[in-house]
Amino acid sequence: MRALEVVDIWKTFASTPVLRAVSFTVDRGEIVCLLGPSGCGKTTLLRIIAGLETPDRGRVLFEGRDISSVPPYLRNFGLMFQDYALFPHRNVFENVAFGLRMQRSTSHDPDERIARRVREVLELVGLRGFERRSVHELSGGEAQRVALARSLAPHPRLLMLDEPLGSLDRITRERLMVELRDILTGVHMTTLYVTHDQVEAFSVADRAIIMNRGQIEQIGTPEEIYRRPASEFVARFLGMTNLSPGRVLPNNAVTSDWGTLYTVVNSFQPADPVTVLIRPEAAVLVMPTADACAAPEGHTLISGQLISRLFRGEHYRIQLQPAQGKPLTFHLSTIEALHVQPGAPITLAINPLGVVLLPPADARRANASVQTDRSSPVSLS
Repeated sequence: MRALEVVDIWKTFASTPVLRAVSFTVDRGEIVCLLGPSGCGKTTLLRIIAGLETPDRGRVLFEGRDISSVPPYLRNFGLMFQDYALFPHRNVFENVAFGLRMQRSTSHDPDERIARRVREVLELVGLRGFERRSVHELSGGEAQRVALARSLAPHPRLLMLDEPLGSLDRITRERLMVELRDILTGVHMTTLYVTHDQVEAFSVADRAIIMNRGQIEQIGTPEEIYRRPASEFVARFLGMTNLSPGRVLPNNAVTSDWGTLYTVVNSFQPADPVTVLIRPEAAVLVMPTADACAAPEGHTLISGQLISRLFRGEHYRIQLQPAQGKPLTFHLSTIEALHVQPGAPITLAINPLGVVLLPPADARRANASVQTDRSSPVSLS
């Protein structure tokens, strides 16, 4: 069942467009992540949904009801910020109970019911027995869990998290990504999650919304987005830099700056212009040099000079200068040691499933320009 619906949201600050024609939905119990670089409009959109900002145009609906004019305190949404905003003069129990006591003015919940709910959510986030702990005695991960417990305690209809793991160290952040998803799915909490970190988004979300300059670039599951980025921007944002203009050829092939590549052609026709993406994990080492007969069936051989090799634990990150075109970056498995050093010749076999065809960049820009011109709101000045 649909919980949240955002319809054609526009927002401008000081004549600068911040959000343009943003529309999406969130189903009940679904975790949706707003993902994009700093300044793309993620936090502004979150504040509009929370009722802390007013859009220039558009509507926010929850469970079919237009709540655009409903004040924040009547929406019953939970909002958790990166800095957690814990009260330093209150202990863990008092921080978690704060929202429940604010509700008591209308619901008249007795103290014992509040105490029971505080214990429930602290146990849910793995902090059983922390009730009397001072917030100054908490680690970063523990403070994050207290903030999450405080957000969950009043039974919000929608939970919104703005960069909730951004201030944590890498090890703590990676552990809490998994725990946070388990907690939210365990209570079937409808969640809107904001981050600029793709690993965090893909670990937590059921679906991700990629944003760029106030507009939505792509919506899909983490795997859909990673395997089939909708644009050159999405590919680059996800760290994929092997991009080239190309043109579709017959028999599952495509031209590129690096020569003809084998691929799997789905929605394009021969002679169609495309942007060619070679995924960083698409290559396997054949040997320092090899001829065409050494390539696995359907693979493309690319030879050149090794520019750099970095050991990253689970993979080598290498750069190759091929015989033609700009340098390519690949991730090679570390199951076998890579003995080739920079400056030496090297040959890689490219899996056709790792050669992805995207719409040409010019077509994407033209489409976005037409949409903006057609839908631009009237100036409010």
